[in-house]
Amino acid sequence: MLERVRGAALIVIDVQDGFDDPVWGRRNNPGAEACIARLLAGGRAARLPGFHIQHMSTSPASPLRPGQPGNAIKHIAAPLPNEPVLRKTVNSAFIGTDLEARLRAAHIDAVVIAGLTTNHCVETTTRMAGNLGFHAFIVSDATATFDRTGPDGVLIPAETLQAVTMANLHDEFAQVADTEALLQAL
Repeated sequence: MLERVRGAALIVIDVQDGFDDPVWGRRNNPGAEACIARLLAGGRAARLPGFHIQHMSTSPASPLRPGQPGNAIKHIAAPLPNEPVLRKTVNSAFIGTDLEARLRAAHIDAVVIAGLTTNHCVETTTRMAGNLGFHAFIVSDATATFDRTGPDGVLIPAETLQAVTMANLHDEFAQVADTEALLQAL
């Protein structure tokens, strides 16, 4: 199944400085950005089209709001001049952007998805990619999330959220693989 990675587009979601702000709480997978950098390098070497997604929060208190230092894309995942940056205000990279039109115009039917945060914008984009008919790959070690408190007041560790998100997506909306497997498939 990983042979579909050749010719896919790489979509890097919301790898922004604002996710280093303590407001988010404890995070899992501190190595996610290093894996994303490896994916970008491998994808560029294989000449995969790359798309960077940048969240433009409309919340006045968000570190991801335009005009705030946290809105910037992290240096480790910085786009090259020929790689488009698509800006969104919602969870899905397909809503309010021309991502789908760009992929279809380039006859791309597979996407490799990585970024922040796993159970929000990464998951939403992955689900939509699958629903739109794209063959999606989500890179398990090139994503990360934060602890969350449920509506019942129970703390859900980031590792649990990560594992559940991958289980929910795998074989339904996407194939889950790690960075090394995807790089080897290129």
